[in-house]
Amino acid sequence: MSTGALVVIIIVVVIVVAAVVIAAMAAARRRRLQQRFGPEYDRVVGERGSQLKAESELAGRERRIRSLEIRPLSDTARANYASSWRTIQEQFVDQPENSVVKAQALVTTVMKDRGYPVEGHDQMLADLSVEHASTLEQYRLAHTISQSAAQGQASTEDLRQAMIKYRALFSELLGGAVAPDGGVAAPEGVAPDGDLAGQPAETRAAGGTAPASEVSAMDADPAGTDPVAADPATAGVPDDELRPEPARRRRR
Repeated sequence: MSTGALVVIIIVVVIVVAAVVIAAMAAARRRRLQQRFGPEYDRVVGERGSQLKAESELAGRERRIRSLEIRPLSDTARANYASSWRTIQEQFVDQPENSVVKAQALVTTVMKDRGYPVEGHDQMLADLSVEHASTLEQYRLAHTISQSAAQGQASTEDLRQAMIKYRALFSELLGGAVAPDGGVAAPEGVAPDGDLAGQPAETRAAGGTAPASEVSAMDADPAGTDPVAADPATAGVPDDELRPEPARRRRR
């Protein structure tokens, strides 16, 4: 075999190997972005009409977030925000529209405290998509309901759904699940009311957290027709604390 032919073969092999490596890297990048952004990946692909353009945008969102000083909340801040949420949720019974407005404002405040820029709704969504893709769609729906409420076109059930969906993102931003009574799960070793987790349960309950038996009773849906329970987006999120009529009966 001539030297020229050997050189050609080597060049072809190098090109093929390089193409395989590039394809593998692109596939790995695609899988990583799909796993990280979930439904947001498909949304952006649909909006941009191209996987390459969508992946470039999503990678740009990641770079932007790395350039920001996103930080966790202190335990004190988490407790204060959880208390504010609890107050807003209690007011929903008598002032549903006002409560939804306050819930949206509280989510924005927590975002700002975490280090997220809050100027521009579209940019807020893009920033949230990097670390909170799992609850981003719920936030979008809650925001849409808030806009309808501002125009007087939202029912009480719509407003209740908005509260539930705002609570999903609020919970993630706080770094702990927000319970139906407004309490929030604390970091390991700390009880939801700020006491040490090793203290007796009855002592912690004195801080205002309902016993597990009472929470279970409030969350029950004997008829099995709860529209929220049937909604995969809110499955597992108890919501009876936001039901106007039962709440009033409990107050009597």
